[in-house]
Amino acid sequence: MAGALLFAPLAEAGDKESERLNESRDVLVELAGINEGAPRGVLEKAKCIIVIPGVKKAAIGIGGRFGYGAAVCRTDNGEGPWGPPLMMSLKGGSVGFQIGGQSSDFVLLVMNQKGVDNLLKSKFTLGADASIAAGPVGRNAEAGTDLRMRAEILSYSRSRGVFAGISLEGASLRQDTKANHAIYGKRVDPRTMLLRSSQSIPPEARGLVDAVERLTSGREPGQ
Repeated sequence: MAGALLFAPLAEAGDKESERLNESRDVLVELAGINEGAPRGVLEKAKCIIVIPGVKKAAIGIGGRFGYGAAVCRTDNGEGPWGPPLMMSLKGGSVGFQIGGQSSDFVLLVMNQKGVDNLLKSKFTLGADASIAAGPVGRNAEAGTDLRMRAEILSYSRSRGVFAGISLEGASLRQDTKANHAIYGKRVDPRTMLLRSSQSIPPEARGLVDAVERLTSGREPGQ
């Protein structure tokens, strides 16, 4: 009985994080599968993809938000397969957060190695530590995006069913230590987790990683 009580919190947290990973997969598939979503060519160039589903408006502070999601990166210096996710949290932000509605989904595309290096920190601020720009939307939006492609991170938001590129300057991203422990059963090293192809992908994360692989390989999106 004592053993069951001891492990109950971990099992409950695992269920919660599994749901978060599934929601992240669904948001990403929808972003790539609609005409007004992220151009497939932009997704294919990303070094890492961060999905934060169901970001809520904070009760205090102007423009504040908080949400929890996951980051998936290409291993072997961006040349290898997509690796297992690192659980992340997003908090704070500026008036640019005010897209409308009480809950929004966010997708952040890390486009170069400098952006990846920031992701490996325990915490970094968008716009201060890492340059960020609203991502181009639409199937024909890739032309003329040179300025945006210089940014380390491109960001997208969906509120009330509509995706749009949006700037998230002032928001902070940090590693979600408790969620990572719930998924992996131990403290994880972000550099090893995100960048080395030898790391196994837990069953709870297989759906998200499979979706990322499919959406960046030229294949049609789908569940």
